[in-house]
Amino acid sequence: MIEFEAEVRFAVPRRGEGQGGVERVSATLRSEARILALFGRSGSGKSTVVNMLAGLVRPTRGHIVIDGETWFDAALGVDTPIERRGVGYVFQDGLLFPHLNVGENLRYGARRAVRREVSATLGFDAVVDLLGLRPLLARVPASLSGGERQRVAIGRALLSQPRLLLMDEPLASLDNARRGEILRLIEAVRDEFRVRIVYVSHSVGEVTRLADEVAVMNDGCTIACADTETVFNRDDLRPYTGRFEGGVLLEATATRCDERLAMTHYRFDGGELVAPGTDTAPGARVRIRIRARDVAIALTRPSGLSIRNVLPATVAAIDDRGGAIVEVRLSLAGGGHALLARITRAALDELQLAPGLPVFALIKAIAFDRRSLGFTA
Repeated sequence: MIEFEAEVRFAVPRRGEGQGGVERVSATLRSEARILALFGRSGSGKSTVVNMLAGLVRPTRGHIVIDGETWFDAALGVDTPIERRGVGYVFQDGLLFPHLNVGENLRYGARRAVRREVSATLGFDAVVDLLGLRPLLARVPASLSGGERQRVAIGRALLSQPRLLLMDEPLASLDNARRGEILRLIEAVRDEFRVRIVYVSHSVGEVTRLADEVAVMNDGCTIACADTETVFNRDDLRPYTGRFEGGVLLEATATRCDERLAMTHYRFDGGELVAPGTDTAPGARVRIRIRARDVAIALTRPSGLSIRNVLPATVAAIDDRGGAIVEVRLSLAGGGHALLARITRAALDELQLAPGLPVFALIKAIAFDRRSLGFTA
């Protein structure tokens, strides 16, 4: 359990987190999530919260309690030193020691372990093998790619036997291929090592794939903290979670794989979806992100169409803010889930869409990829 209610004030206007910053960061969090994401625009205060958790920034007031242990309490005068908090920290660029090879960087992490006992699951060989680091042990950081450096940084943090793993924009400097690789490794760390993670990002794709709960930050304050599906399905939070990336999340279960067609079927309350790939075992639970820009609307069930996902729905509401684009909220059959569709005003007028009208939601199977599917713990 993370209980965080703290504030820090800066004496001068602050710069940081890419663009600008705030003079005051005040956050309130309470989470039992395996992965809690701090989400928001650059300068919203995410990194400051993580640095308060780590002990790198001392709050002006408030308290921080991790799994029942008080790390900071301004009223009681408690401020646990950095080295005794048992925090592993992965920065944007890894920050490996350039004069040490990979094996020595990893062993440095092991020497920093606060807990004297060595967890079998977080032993040197287990971490090295899971992260695929054995071929790199004799190499120096300058010879590594960005993705390799981040794998080493994650390994070094894990070998410190952390109570809490902090990851501050760990994919920011990587290309799409390397991001996918590191995302899969973070999922593996979550599942294999059961380490609690606080993950900082302004990427909707990363957060919806990884996080169990999300704290949304804006102008130095937390404006919401809830499970990921709730946060990204709330209309009132869309100014902060991103209109362009807007859509919905739903949880589904893989039911069967079609090896010949290389497709997997996913069942959820209200229907079934198919997506490319066969690497999801039947019975696995996944979180699927369906972006509004990937949803089309038809008045009748189409035929002779390449689109694989056709779901009966009803128009629930229309968000018309003027201009060429409108958003339509659709209620799926059964009433358990909703979809958003971003369409043109011309389409709205031509189809004469209105609340209560029965329609069909059309979603391309290729709209779902590994960046849109998150495997739940």
